[in-house]
Amino acid sequence: MTTLQNDTFLRALLREPTDYTPVWLMRQAGRYLPEYCATRKQAGSFLQLCKNTELATEVTLQPLERFPLDAAILFSDILTVPDAMGLGLYFAEGEGPRFERPLHDEAAIQALAVPDMAELQYVFDAVASIRRALNGRVPLIGFSGSPYTLACYMIEGGSSSDFRRVKTLMYDRPELLHRVLEINAIAVTQYLNAQIAAGAQAVQIFDTWGGALPYGKYQEFSLAYMRRIVAGLTREADGRRVPVIVFTKGGGLWLEDIADTGCDAVGLDWTVDLAQARARVGDRVALQGNFDPNALFARPVAIEAEVARLLASFGHGSGHVFNLGHGINQYTPPEHVAALVAAVHAQSKSYQR
Repeated sequence: MTTLQNDTFLRALLREPTDYTPVWLMRQAGRYLPEYCATRKQAGSFLQLCKNTELATEVTLQPLERFPLDAAILFSDILTVPDAMGLGLYFAEGEGPRFERPLHDEAAIQALAVPDMAELQYVFDAVASIRRALNGRVPLIGFSGSPYTLACYMIEGGSSSDFRRVKTLMYDRPELLHRVLEINAIAVTQYLNAQIAAGAQAVQIFDTWGGALPYGKYQEFSLAYMRRIVAGLTREADGRRVPVIVFTKGGGLWLEDIADTGCDAVGLDWTVDLAQARARVGDRVALQGNFDPNALFARPVAIEAEVARLLASFGHGSGHVFNLGHGINQYTPPEHVAALVAAVHAQSKSYQR
């Protein structure tokens, strides 16, 4: 593999010295870029875009052609895993992801099985292709949804505003939800390890809906399974450590618990104070976050001021990866992203001396 020309992101995740704070954005390859929209139209659908190695590579690299980001992230979707389990993923116009065969009864849950990773070969092919195309420019991040977040979609049948089905199952038949989570955890571990084998140099677990759980239930139904995954991951490839980031949206109450999973970095949403988070986790993990995505609609001067506030909150020293507190909004002006990246790179240098 080609030597990395910019490993700032990986060093920051391992709390090693860096010249500046690295930055990448969740959903950085996506609908806010006109070139992405053109490529998706060429592909025919979102799923076809994910499954086309050449086009998935193209859209992964598109934001790096515009902005001097410090990492690329695989273009894919968290729901590829339950799709490979036979649930029949599709995207309804204006409704988001849906499943043709959701887990709406006990028989469906009992029939659930870990998928053959060959069903997801298109993802691993994309990872290998993107890694070649990057040619060492920046590291490549692989990812998966957390077992609980995947279960939410699998049991609800798609997006949900109240998680009524999955939470009813959690209280009424917890053993059935645990069965889904156990299968998901095994599948996600295999899936992320296959991404690492194909060339991913860091991985992130997206626990989008774990923060909607009550205290205690989060630890039992979400965190415990992410801990299992972290313990089962390949942690070295190409002669260097493969860092693992765990991100629970709404998980600010449980930062210490997340830091104890064995991960290298904890992702933060915009509700968390960086200084307090750093004090709480100490030197156990790096921190990633936590710019409010909606602040990108403000004028560049306001974006620069918010960058300054967050960098000052984290303070001096390594161990911070700048990112949004959640995925970028599709209506974000690309020139505002350029202002954000430039501000992070310029302003952060004084904090690394």
